[in-house]
Formats: sequence, structure tokens, C-alpha cells
Amino acid sequence: MLIQSLVFRCLSTRKNHLVIEFPRRLLSASFQFVSSFSAHVATEEINPSLKVPLFKEKTKLEGAKRLKLYSKILHDCASKGSLSSAKAVHGKIIKKGFDPDLHLWNSLVNAYAKRGVFGYACKVLDRMPERDVVSWTALFSGLVNEGYGYDVLDLYCSMKKDGVLPNGHCLVTALKACSLSLDLFFGTLLHGEGVKVGVLLDIFVGSSLVDLYAKCGQMELAERVFLFMDKKNVVSWNALLNGYALKGDAGKILNLFQGMTESELRCSKFTLSNVLKSCTYLVNLTWGLIAHSLVIKTGCEHDEFVGCCLLDLYSKCGLAEDTLKVFKRIQEPNIVAWSAMIDCLDEQGQIQEAAELFSLMRCKGVSPNQHTFASIAGVAANLGDRLYCEGVHACILKHGFESEIILSNALIAMYMKIRSVQNGWQVFKEMSFWNSASWNSLLSGSHNGKTCDRGPSIFHKMLAEGFKPDICTFTSILRSCSNLLNIKFGHQVHAHIIKNGLKDNNLVGTSLIDLYAKNGFLADAELLFTQLIERDLFSWTALIAGYAQSDCSEKAIKCFNHMQRQGVTPNNFTLATCLSSCSNMGMLENGQLLHSMAIKAGNSGDVFVSSSIVDMYANCGCIEEAEAAFLGMVSTDTVSWNMMLFGYLQHRQGLKVLETFRTMLDKGLEPDEVTFIAVLSACSYMGFVIEGKEYFDSLTNVFGIVPTIKHCACMIDILGRAGKFNEVKSFIKDMKVTSNPLIWETVLGACRMHGNDKLGESAAEKLFELNPGIASHYILLANIFAAKGRWEDVRRVRALMTHCGVKKEPGCSWVMVNGQVHIFRSTDGCHPKHGEIYIKLKELVEKSILAGYVPKTDHILNDVGDDEKLEQLFHHNERLALAFALISINPVKTIRIFKNLHICEDCHDFMKLVSGVRKQEIVVRDANCFHHFKSGICSCQDYC
Repeated sequence: MLIQSLVFRCLSTRKNHLVIEFPRRLLSASFQFVSSFSAHVATEEINPSLKVPLFKEKTKLEGAKRLKLYSKILHDCASKGSLSSAKAVHGKIIKKGFDPDLHLWNSLVNAYAKRGVFGYACKVLDRMPERDVVSWTALFSGLVNEGYGYDVLDLYCSMKKDGVLPNGHCLVTALKACSLSLDLFFGTLLHGEGVKVGVLLDIFVGSSLVDLYAKCGQMELAERVFLFMDKKNVVSWNALLNGYALKGDAGKILNLFQGMTESELRCSKFTLSNVLKSCTYLVNLTWGLIAHSLVIKTGCEHDEFVGCCLLDLYSKCGLAEDTLKVFKRIQEPNIVAWSAMIDCLDEQGQIQEAAELFSLMRCKGVSPNQHTFASIAGVAANLGDRLYCEGVHACILKHGFESEIILSNALIAMYMKIRSVQNGWQVFKEMSFWNSASWNSLLSGSHNGKTCDRGPSIFHKMLAEGFKPDICTFTSILRSCSNLLNIKFGHQVHAHIIKNGLKDNNLVGTSLIDLYAKNGFLADAELLFTQLIERDLFSWTALIAGYAQSDCSEKAIKCFNHMQRQGVTPNNFTLATCLSSCSNMGMLENGQLLHSMAIKAGNSGDVFVSSSIVDMYANCGCIEEAEAAFLGMVSTDTVSWNMMLFGYLQHRQGLKVLETFRTMLDKGLEPDEVTFIAVLSACSYMGFVIEGKEYFDSLTNVFGIVPTIKHCACMIDILGRAGKFNEVKSFIKDMKVTSNPLIWETVLGACRMHGNDKLGESAAEKLFELNPGIASHYILLANIFAAKGRWEDVRRVRALMTHCGVKKEPGCSWVMVNGQVHIFRSTDGCHPKHGEIYIKLKELVEKSILAGYVPKTDHILNDVGDDEKLEQLFHHNERLALAFALISINPVKTIRIFKNLHICEDCHDFMKLVSGVRKQEIVVRDANCFHHFKSGICSCQDYC
């Protein structure tokens, strides 16, 4: 018994559980074969649906015709799945004692194999007087359809031993078995067999070979077979496309698809789904649109799977409207399509629409799954509505998903993002077990705000529980350390990173750069940056931001230029950071280049970038350009309005500050604490005491803002500049702000203005107690004493400064010439052109004296002779910067000088005269405001 012996051999040699299970079932069925048929002969009737009256023949058919009829009925049984009818036919043949021909034997094998009754099929095959390739192939087909690939290969070897040669259909079936079992070696043997029997050019054999090599990852062999095929069908194309899809080679898939469209072959939905996935991966909308047109042409538009691929394509390409159109054309979208659409709207920032779609889905009776809930949790977090977030949580509990760890992690992340830390912790505590993602979700709430300090303790607990930190863990804890400015703990985390072998990871490296840069360790940040394997936009931006925050604006701009030369395109944050650096250093030309770059890249509409542009122009002395940029903003917020308010304030346009504030209120924008600092400062500068008091009172009474120390300092400045020192004392007492240094610093400044040495001395003593390390406090008091001629007290203050180790910040001025910053200090002789500078300065002094300039030596608060006082006055750093600019810059161009301290009254008069004599516009930005000198007049109205 050939087949029975083969089954026993399979049982004894094969170790695979599935293969062992099959022969046992086959043996059991074989032993019951004869008795089973006896029962069927007595009781079974053929399925009447076949419409063949086997047992009610009106005329006696001849033997040959009868056999032919039985073969046809068995064929119908196999195709229509009627196992009982096949058994009845078989029983009839045995009962009548018919002698089946080879075709009828094969029909019996085929009928049993197609219905998965392999025991019967093998028994029939074993009893056949002779077997041909069709007999064996019928059994192979049934086994392959049930997924028994390895068993087909064993039986194929038995067929060969039986002396039967394969044909094309047999090889196709055997190659499918190789594909199922990923048996490349046996497949290559079959390839050789195909060459030997001359069926290699058969289109089905070729397609099966392509499929085998593709599934086994041998794409070079698959493509070689494909190219040598005379004719190619959709199956062969799909086999090759699937192979490249398994490798993730989206580019190759699109190249093949292009060739397929040129061949005018009709694409199947399987082809189109692979192509659409590749277009999505490559974000290639052009070929995606071509594939979409073919989807419509082939009538696959309403197929759910193809529809989901189209949804994914348009979503990844950022086309939310087109995604929605595709979604609406799916007749009955399943949960996958709904979830994909919700994801798309969320990714495109249409958060409200995503929430509404989720509600519509539930109204349609579609039950959300885990993926849908995870998506809507992210949507809820972005909405920031605590009640909605709690509603999503309740919905998850209602559907019985509370034990799903993925959803618990999503809920933790959701609560952490909306700063509902207590709820996040509660979800975490109620979890039956945690994974690394659970701890990472918990850590995501410690990036900023009041929860930063929790980051280190969470990290400690995670390690104590035995969890190994991953990339996400380290980036989160490093961000927490950066915001806390906790470099000590950051060093410990850095050690863990090295220990875990993640120091070369780009994301972790970028987070470390950000940590060290924010803490002022720029050398360490630079070293880490050079060690990065791949420097992406985020690593460049982290270093640039570090330079900008450490007042290394020149380095920030140089780093930005280097980044561009490396071909890295800046994003909104990078541009805004660099614009801030230009603003700090007054780099107008660089700022203008960044402005044009933002327009060209389409980033100028971003409120963050456009606000930075306004700030840059305002801080570079171009208030008209700042105003134009502000009026041209696509969208504005309170921050951008504040930028404009402070721009006007810097340029001493107090009335415009108040006018803009009123416009802001008319537009329905809510002012914040910063807004009122600008408004109160403008009132102080213009001497609007009554208006200042009204605005201060409206803070609490109208806008519900609790006055801060800065607001109180502004109010003291308003009263102090007006000389109302009694009111100043009462205000300080009423507001209970006697222990804040900013308050007494403001009082000291007002005393300096009005020469109130008694109150000034009292304020200075308070400052020496509260904050003895600030040099400006000592200098202001010394200046008050010097103005009163109290030189002994001046020397006493300076001695106290020396005793306390306090050093005065050296004054300096800088000017930008040809893209380079030139810095000057008083009596500076270090500049390469110092000879020309002093000659030009001497010329300016002489012309100014002829124009009526009288040096004010009383502003030199040193107890020295008049000649020395004149020497010091004439060589102040802002004058050196002016002289250098005049010998370097085109006279038509405005000269822009920047100072770190206040401009003195004598230099102020000198600049006015030079602007008139030279007919040269000069802009000076000191620590207080901008001074626009033109035609002998200053914009500050001589308020230094």
C-alpha cells in the first residue's frame, strides 16, 4: 500500500506538529473507508442541487457514458463543495461494480482533496491501478489550499519515485508549496525540473517561480526570471511587487509600476494597494494620483482595503480635504477606515473635526477598537479639554478596554499633556502591570511647568522597579533636567546613557546638547555635536538655541550659516531662534536675510516666526519696518501684540503704545501681565501719572490680573519720575513689597534723576542687604553722591565695592559693518584702524565745536582735572564706534550703534550735532531705549 506506507514514513520522520497531525487524521480516515461507503450506499442521496438524476435514470446508459457522467458529477461536487454527494457517487460506483477509468479515479481524488478529506483522497490514490501526473496534482492542490506545504514536497518526491514526470500545473502547485514553506533549496530543484521538462516558458510556472524567489528574499533571481518571461500577467507583476514590498523597497515598486502601466496591463486591487502604500511611504503624490486614477478606472474605488490605502496616502501628504472625499466614497467604512480618517484629521491639526468624526462613527453604530481609542486619546490631549478627556476615559471603561496596557499608556500620556497629573498617576497606579512605555508616558508630564521636578524621582523609581530605560526615557528625563537647569542630575543620566550604549543615538545626543547648552556648558555641547553620527535639523537647532540663550549671537548666526551649507533646511523654531539672535546683537542685515528666507520657505505666516520678525526689526532700530511686518501678519496673538507694544516703547513712541493697546482691546484680545508692563512703562516715560494709576487699578478690577513685582516697580517708576516720593513710600508700604530688590532699584533710579541723595542712600542700603553683588547699585549711589559733590562718600562706596568683590561691567559699543560686528571700549586702541578712527573723531569734535558744541565735563563723575575729563569725554566708546562707522559705511546709509549701558548726556548732544553737521542719520540703542538722531534732533526729545 504505497500511500499508507508514505503516511507512516511522514509520521516517523517529520517533527513539525502540523505535519504530524495531518497523517494521523489521514490514517484514521483510511481505516474507516470501506464501512463508511457501505453506509452511504444504503442511505445517501445525491445533492439535488446538482440537478443530475443519478439514481432515476429512465434509460440504461452504456458503461462509457456512465463513467463520463460520474466524472462530471464528481467535478461539480469538487467545485460546489458537496462532500456528501461525492461520497454517494463513490458508493454507487463500488456497489454497481463499475471499473473506473483513469479520469474517473482522478475525479474522485480531486473531489476529496478539494474538500480537505485527504484520508479518502489518499486511499483512492493508493488503490488506483495506475497513477498519472493529474492524479498526484489533484492531491497536491488540495494540500496546498489547506497550507500543508511540507507534505506536498514529500509527496512530490514519492511521485518522482513512482516514475511520473511533472507537467506545468504540477510544478506550479509544487512551487506554491515551496513558497508556503519558504523552501528555497527545493524550489531551485523544481526550477531545474521545469527546464528539464520544457515548461519554463509557461506563464503560470514563471509567475510561481517569481513568487517563490520574491518570498524567499531573492529579488535578483525573481527579477531575472521575470525578465526572461515571454508573457507577463498580473500575477507575475504582483509577485514581484510583493517581494519588493516585503523588502520595503518603495522606490523599486514605483519603477515597476511605471513599467506595468506602459504595458497597458489591467491592474488588480492587490497591485494598486502595494503601489499606494509605496507612494505613502515615499510621500510621492504624483504617482499616488496616477494610482488613484487607475483605482477608479478598475472599479476598486469602493473596496475597503484600497480605500484605506488611499486614505493613508492623502493623509501622509497633508491633504485632509482629499482624504475626507475618499472616505465619503467608501460605501460602508469599517473601523479601520474610520480610525485612519480620525488619525488624518488629528495629524493635520483639525482636532475639533477629528473629535466630531469620532462622535459620528459611534452614532453610525461602529464600535471603536483599541487603535481608535488610542487615536482619540491623542485628539483629546490636543484639545486640552479636561472634561472631554475624562469622557474618553469613561468610554474606554464602558467598552471593557480598561485592562489594555496600550490604552492605559495612552490615557497617562493624555492626562500628562493636559497637566492633569493626578489623573495620570491614578491610571498608572491602577494598572495590573507596567511596561517601559508606561513609565515613558508618566515621564512625558515632567517636561515643563510645575511638574518638571517630578522627572528625576520618576526616573529613580523606574530603575528601582528593574525597568531598562530606552531612547524615549532618556530624551524625556533630559528635557526635564534641561528645564530644571539641573546639570548635576543630567550628568548622572549621561552616565546611564553611556552605560546603556546609547551615546551614539542621534535623538539622545540632541537632547544632551540641549541640556548642556541651556546650562551654559557650550564647550560640552559643541563636543557632543561634533560626535554625532548624523546631524539633523533638531541637533543644529539645539546648538543654535544654546548660543542664542547664552548671548553668543554671532556664534548662533555662524552655526546657522554652516547648517545651511550642509543642506539642512531650517524650520520655524530655527528661524525664530536666529531672528532672536539678530535682535539681541542688532544684526539688521542678517535679520533681513532671515526674513526673506522665511517668506521664500513659506514660514512667514507662522505666528512664532512673524512675531520674531517684528521683534528683530524693532530691536534693530527699524520701527517702521517692524510696524509693517506686524500689520502684514496673517494671524496674531497676545505675544505678537506685546512685541509691537514693546517695539514702540523702545523707540519712545508712548502714545502709539497706548493707542495700540486700545486697538488690541477692541479686537477682543485679552491682555496679559506682559502687556501691562509695556503700558505702564509708556505712562512712566510720558509722565502720565493719573493714566498710570488707572491702568494699574484696572489690572485687578477689570482684567483680574494679580499685580506682580514688575507692575509695582512700573508704578513706582511713574511716581518717582514725577518726583512724588511721598507717594512712592506709601505705595511701597501699602503693597508690602519692601523686601524685593527691583523695587528699591527703581527708587534708586528715580533718586538719581531728581538728585534725592537721602532717599537714594536709604534705597541703596536696602539693596546692599538684599543683593550685594550687583555693581549698578553701587554705581548709581556713587553717581548721586558725585552729583552733589560728596567725593568722600563716592570713595567710600567704591571702597565698599572693592571690599565686596563687585566689579563694574565694562561699557562697550558695537557697530555692524559688512556683516561683521566691531566692538569698542572707551579709549580703545586695539582696533586695527584705531589711527584713522582717532583722526576722524578729532575732526568731528572740531566741527561740532564750531557748530556750538560745549562739552559737559560735569558728567564725568570722577575727581580729576578738566583736561582729563575732556579726554575721557572725547573717547567714549559710542564716539569711537561712530567715527569707525563714518570711515567705513556709505554716507547715505543709516549708522546703527548699540550700547550695553546708558548713553551719557554729553555724548547724546554730540550725536545730535554730528547728525546735523554731517546730514547723517544715526541710531543709537542703549540700555534704555533707541535714539534716532536726524538733522540735529533726537527722537527721545532729549530724555536720556
